[in-house]
Order: sequence, then C-alpha cells, then structure tokens
Amino acid sequence: QVQLVESGGGLVQAGGSLRLSCAASGSTFSISVIGWYRQAPGKQRELVASISRSATTNYADSVKGRFTISRDNAKNTVYLQMNSLKPEDTADYYCNAGTFLTKAGRYWGQGTQVTVSS
Repeated sequence: QVQLVESGGGLVQAGGSLRLSCAASGSTFSISVIGWYRQAPGKQRELVASISRSATTNYADSVKGRFTISRDNAKNTVYLQMNSLKPEDTADYYCNAGTFLTKAGRYWGQGTQVTVSS
C-alpha cells in the first residue's frame, strides 16, 4: 500500500502562486509515477501534471508554461509549483501514484483545495 498526503492548497488572487506538496509513504518501491489531478465543481477529474522517477514530465496544455512539477526522490515528495494562477484553476487537487504518465494509478491522496479569486 502507498499513502499520499497533500498540502499547500489555499486561496490566492489571480496572477498569484501556490506550491502543492505530495508526500508518499509505504510501499513506494511499487510506484514510478506521481501525478497531480484536479476536479472542479461539476467537471470530471483531469490530469494536470505527472512526473516519473527519472524526472520525465507530462503537462496538460492548459497549465504548460505556468505550472512546474518536480520530485525529491530522497524525500518521496512531489511538488507542483503553480504560477500565474487563473480563476479557472480553482479545483480540488489530488495526488496520484501509479505507473503511467498519462493514466491514473490506484493510489489517491485526500485532496487539497485551491481557490483563485478574480
């Protein structure tokens, strides 16, 4: 089993920045990709960004150039630096662990809320 704990959400004005963290524990040897997904009210959950153990990254088109995903393998932690935030980035953000950069794995965190005010 893998446990994921997110932190760093909050309320920010448009144009501002936030950094989300996802700390993984447990059987982390069984996962190679950690990703961030988000779900806005009334919308489906969507992939925001993902990163492999070798630091290969994948981003949704809507966040390219604004968000940066990184990982610290020694700490089993993945970060999502979000800059130039827009109101449409408002959502619950979830950390996910699995095997593929473009497909969610079986492990989910509890989520953290990000609200961007206009």
